Amino acid sequence: MNCILCSVSIIFLLAFHSCANKTQVDQILHNGTIYTVDETFSTAEAMAVKNGKILATGEADVIMEKYTSGEVIDLEGGFVYPGLIDAHCHFVSYGLSLQNADLTGTSSFEEIIEILKEHQAKYPSEWILGRGWDQNDWEHTEFPSKDKLDLAFPGKPVLLTRIDGHGAIASTEALRRAIVTRETRIEGGALITKDGALTGMLFDNAISLVRRIMPKASKQDYMNSIMQGQRKCFEVGLTSVHDAGLAYETIALIDSLQSAGELKMRIYAMLSPGKKNYEHYLLKGIYKTERLNVSSIKLFADGALGSRGALLFEPYSDDPGNLGLAVNTDKFLREQCELAYKHGYQVNTHCIGDSANRWVLDMYGTFLKEKNDRRWRIEHSQIIHPDDFSKFGEYSIIPSVQSTHATSDMYWAEDRVGPVRIKGAYAYRKLLEENGWLPNGSDFPVEHINPLYGYYALIARMDHEGWPAGGFQKEQAFNREQAIRAMTIWAARSAFEEDEKGSLEPGKLADFIITGEDLFTAAEQDIPGLMIRQTYIGGEMVYTRKDH
Repeated sequence: MNCILCSVSIIFLLAFHSCANKTQVDQILHNGTIYTVDETFSTAEAMAVKNGKILATGEADVIMEKYTSGEVIDLEGGFVYPGLIDAHCHFVSYGLSLQNADLTGTSSFEEIIEILKEHQAKYPSEWILGRGWDQNDWEHTEFPSKDKLDLAFPGKPVLLTRIDGHGAIASTEALRRAIVTRETRIEGGALITKDGALTGMLFDNAISLVRRIMPKASKQDYMNSIMQGQRKCFEVGLTSVHDAGLAYETIALIDSLQSAGELKMRIYAMLSPGKKNYEHYLLKGIYKTERLNVSSIKLFADGALGSRGALLFEPYSDDPGNLGLAVNTDKFLREQCELAYKHGYQVNTHCIGDSANRWVLDMYGTFLKEKNDRRWRIEHSQIIHPDDFSKFGEYSIIPSVQSTHATSDMYWAEDRVGPVRIKGAYAYRKLLEENGWLPNGSDFPVEHINPLYGYYALIARMDHEGWPAGGFQKEQAFNREQAIRAMTIWAARSAFEEDEKGSLEPGKLADFIITGEDLFTAAEQDIPGLMIRQTYIGGEMVYTRKDH
């Protein structure tokens, strides 16, 4: 009996001694493949997390021998990646849009009317609002007129925003309330008339004529929208987003929700230009917390290609005489660049057309002068003249692209710009060569929120049905490593955050996702349908799939 007690005591002491020599951590993940996305793109078998940060990665037996934890996560052969980062989206607007009618994927204006009727029956409101329609998807691709809106909703103000956000159709009542007539003019915008009467189509700055008289969303509306948007992001593996244009009040609300522990999403907030916005942030310098980064301004040079507002050197191939439009003046943009340069802020400018891209590249060049680490960005970088690609490298300007734009626009983009200019459009591989890295986003709600759609578009250059065979301008595709980097470490780098996130390395934030399938070996056509199993931010699980 004494011998048995002695043996048990020895075993207990050995176990105690073993545990005592181990470092206590909050979590250990093992039995899977961990893509660290470090400089060599190494993989690991296990990872230790403590205080919301990664302590170590390595072979499973080494990690298990060195560390101990009350939470040991068996990956069950799954795969771990850094939390995905959307480098260009409209996070707050997306949340707000979830309250309105979803018009994406509609095949006719008649279908839109039916959707609006159903939405109004379920959620009656004074104003009827919707977003997501694209006339390029209809049998008749002409822009709609307000006549059918007026017939279906007599006396009701209606505003339906095109998928790109640069065009909208307004009802007669909406135009009446906004005091918009055929004589109305606005710089950086356009109103369409036919036979001397307004059709209701508004482009770019002209949309604001109606929006400014619409009922404003309350603070509670914003809070609800932000939290709902966060839930949607976690479901698809997004742990950080770059919101392309916010006012100081919204940024302050985000900051307060994050400080209260309610909003866990990490947000790089591009500041919209404006006196009050600058007084609250830019003039006071960079504002940075662990979850919020305010260090850039968002500007607009032109409109969108789908609504023929992108600024081109030569007229649209399918709209002779139309060169697109400049949304802001050269003087205004230069003044904003000067302010940003003086206060150490990044400048991120929306440029779609070849003329807009050259305009802003050259403008940036007058401030940056040579290679630098300011990381000023061109958002979209969609159509580039052959003579202008080198300017990205010459001035260290970052092309911030959205790969699903290529696969959404490929059906009609050549109709807009012709067979020559299309070669410089959506040229992501050529843009990558200039600086050796670039960030990828989605521009949601313009495109779908799921970042794996962007990953698929980057590598396959096809739609979800596998069209076109071989891919659209496939020479501009990324390989899978480049595509993952563009959505993680390169996206972090575009916000000066590469030392804190974007890869799973010791000392960095424990933001990561777990999948059941390997993004590097899955068949291309299966990628859009792959599911996120869990999402973690700072070591905290913020989403788990119900069927797992």
